[in-house]
Amino acid sequence: MTHKRSLILNENTHTLCELPILSGTTGPDVIDVETLYKQTGMFTYDPGFTSTASCSSTITYIDGEAGILLYRGYPIEQLAEKCTFLEVCYLLLNGELPSSTELLDFQSTITIHTMVHDQLTNFFKGFRRDAHPMAIMVGVVGALSAFYHDALDIKSKKDRDISAIRLIAKVPTIAAMCHKYSTGLPFMYPQNKLSYVENFMRMMLATPCDDFVPNPVLVRALDRILILHADHEQNASTSTVRLAGSSGANPYACITSGIACLWGAAHGGANEAVLNMLKEIADVSRIPSYIAKAKDKNDAFRLMGFGHRVYKNHDPRAKLMRATCHEVLTELGLHDDPLFKLALELERIALEDPYFIEKKLYPNVDFYSGIVFHALGIPSNMFTALFAMGRTVGWIAHWDEMIADPDQKIGRPRQLYTGSKMRNIPENHGKST
Repeated sequence: MTHKRSLILNENTHTLCELPILSGTTGPDVIDVETLYKQTGMFTYDPGFTSTASCSSTITYIDGEAGILLYRGYPIEQLAEKCTFLEVCYLLLNGELPSSTELLDFQSTITIHTMVHDQLTNFFKGFRRDAHPMAIMVGVVGALSAFYHDALDIKSKKDRDISAIRLIAKVPTIAAMCHKYSTGLPFMYPQNKLSYVENFMRMMLATPCDDFVPNPVLVRALDRILILHADHEQNASTSTVRLAGSSGANPYACITSGIACLWGAAHGGANEAVLNMLKEIADVSRIPSYIAKAKDKNDAFRLMGFGHRVYKNHDPRAKLMRATCHEVLTELGLHDDPLFKLALELERIALEDPYFIEKKLYPNVDFYSGIVFHALGIPSNMFTALFAMGRTVGWIAHWDEMIADPDQKIGRPRQLYTGSKMRNIPENHGKST
């Protein structure tokens, strides 16, 4: 909604520029700068887009100061407590929570699409056994468009819905295959009698030698992790998906671009970095020296899994992940395990130390999710792949919303050029002297 106008002075021409101010349903107003260049001959400059809204969206809202995260208006705390991951998937895709009938239909549709084309398994043989799972996922998910090209008309809502179902259903299967391939174990194919999370845990952790018996505490823990990672507004990977999608690229290519972006250590790789940090510290007795290093401005060491760029007081997901973490450790009897004792002591210090409190360096969702994944027996190189599995639905929801937006246009950021001015190649260039 446009409700007033902003006046900006162009100091070079001493003219005023009028720009509309837009209001959403909640959150800060934004200045619409679409006509800024036309009126003033100037662009805005905002590295990292910290003060720029790249789109309008109805999907997710974050208030970093208040520690609020909403999916379609619902607080993340309520969704994590009362809903399953597939209910949240339906919500993100359709805008409303499903009825019992709608949920059963949605679950059934997802289930029958969890298998991947058999020829897709040949792709794995082209990778080294020690290839990072995210490298494999980028290749294999990108290849889906070669196998499911029957529904790639992005202007068709029906085709977009089919692609959404296929991606949500098949990414867990592909992620589990990435792990099995790297360990030399046979692929475990999905079973329609199991739930979404049970199916993934079986494909990921079981072997043909034994029957898989799902532990409801662990299944619920992983289900909650997927809910907490399902979407997070216009983060780096979601923005990447939107930018790729703005060119008209097919959905599998767009989601692949999101997976590639998520792989970065500053984004989805943070929980893997947490576990690597804990292994480096190695023992509780060494924590004080690492705390001192973290406080030293001249030391490059940083504690991974603490603080957040968006949340300035607390990450609402971290509180939920902390409870989940302790449930898992209790269920598996791991509170006395050296690695987990180390993590819990580091958590205690961060919550009590005046330096951490003043700087608001609280444990974030990545700190706890890495611990939970490790407790579940998931290797650290698979942590980001599981993040991608949860975030796939958010990427698809944003991609679909963008395609349907009549104001959508190809993304084309501008720049502040600081290179050489126009110059000429010398007439004697290349001639022998």
